[in-house]
Amino acid sequence: MKQEKAIIVGVYSRFNTELEIEENMKELLQLSNTSGLEVSEQVVHETRNIDSGFYIGKGKAEKISKIASLNGANCIIFDVDLSPSQARNLEKVINKKIIDRTGLILDIFAKNARTNEAKTQVELAQLKYMLPRLTRYWTHLSRQEGGTGIGLRGPGETQLEVDRRNISKRIKKLSDTLEKFEKRRLTRGKKRKELFKAALIGYTNT
Repeated sequence: MKQEKAIIVGVYSRFNTELEIEENMKELLQLSNTSGLEVSEQVVHETRNIDSGFYIGKGKAEKISKIASLNGANCIIFDVDLSPSQARNLEKVINKKIIDRTGLILDIFAKNARTNEAKTQVELAQLKYMLPRLTRYWTHLSRQEGGTGIGLRGPGETQLEVDRRNISKRIKKLSDTLEKFEKRRLTRGKKRKELFKAALIGYTNT
């Protein structure tokens, strides 16, 4: 799959120091690279008040839209958590896929989950995150060939085409599965307590 190109956006107040901003942007860049994104531009925005509709304001969103068009970026990563309505409004103005900090981190978890329990935990977290944003994800699907890409990994490939009712059922099933994992862990822990324990110390093969 072709590597997605992204713009990362840091939002800060006048109380943040230059060092804090630099470190946070460096971390966001590393997270983006870990998720498989090619970062083409970094944007730092200072705000005194959070805009309820766009978080950064419509004017700033329009500027980012122009930068994205010039750079050929198809994904905008925000170093904040956006509400479903803010993400939807930003997507309408910028006309690119919008991923907030939580969405990016969940994507990285999905990429690196190995055990069945870890995969279940990540999918459950992604679906809970996705549910209030379901309408916006349909827009994601229309822009992604085959419905894949950053922010759509894991359940994104199999669950985005279902409605809210089916996602809720899936969440219930995953929650039940995690309870079973927990019960097995407790059972194994009790069995271990009944075992006689011994330890060897010193040189190898003593």
